[in-house]
Amino acid sequence: MQTSENWVRYFTQNLQQYRIDWGIAPNLTIEERVNILKSLQAWQLGDTSDGSNLIKAATKYASKLNDENYVEAIKLFIKEEQKHGNNLGKYLDLIGEKRIKKNWGDSLFRKFRGFYTDMEFWTIAVITVESAAQIFYQCLKDATHCKLLKQICTDILIDEAPHISFQIERLHTIFSQKNKLTKYLTYKYYYVFYFATTLVVWQAHQKLFKAGGVNFQRYWKKMSLKFEKTIEKLYQ
Repeated sequence: MQTSENWVRYFTQNLQQYRIDWGIAPNLTIEERVNILKSLQAWQLGDTSDGSNLIKAATKYASKLNDENYVEAIKLFIKEEQKHGNNLGKYLDLIGEKRIKKNWGDSLFRKFRGFYTDMEFWTIAVITVESAAQIFYQCLKDATHCKLLKQICTDILIDEAPHISFQIERLHTIFSQKNKLTKYLTYKYYYVFYFATTLVVWQAHQKLFKAGGVNFQRYWKKMSLKFEKTIEKLYQ
């Protein structure tokens, strides 16, 4: 398991990586634009959050552990997510499409998470969304022949795997401190939250998923496998 200091070092170095050639002109067909635009706009909005509530939860949690580096790691994690949002926004600008300011899925998730200041909830929420994001961005990449958009997606996909590792390590620490009964009840909550969110993401972005070659059965299987490799292992 990595220390918070190690994660700060990782995020700091990774933020200095530039994997996108912005000199490539964007090239989308009309069909590709129809299939991906709404989902691209919605996900771009979600990745531009200022992360203030997450930082508050992390600060509260880290103070109990006397781990200031954890707060810094969270801030850098948010900065990396904002980089994704900025890159998607820049792409929208280049193809002459607007950056939206409101979306029902994003609004629902922001309202729901606004009720919580607990680091455990935030961690399971981020793991769930990041798991779906891996499928989303692979589908977005596969749904177009645009080289620039493919590079943007590849850059994000490279970042997402360490994001999940970062969060699952923290969830393991939190979960391992519970007694047997609390572990059982908490695991059930994780399960319900994860798969309920999985359904909401499908409902919001099924057109994009299908354009990327993933139907509901494949999507559900992929999300289930991700659950088994991360969250389910906590209870085994």
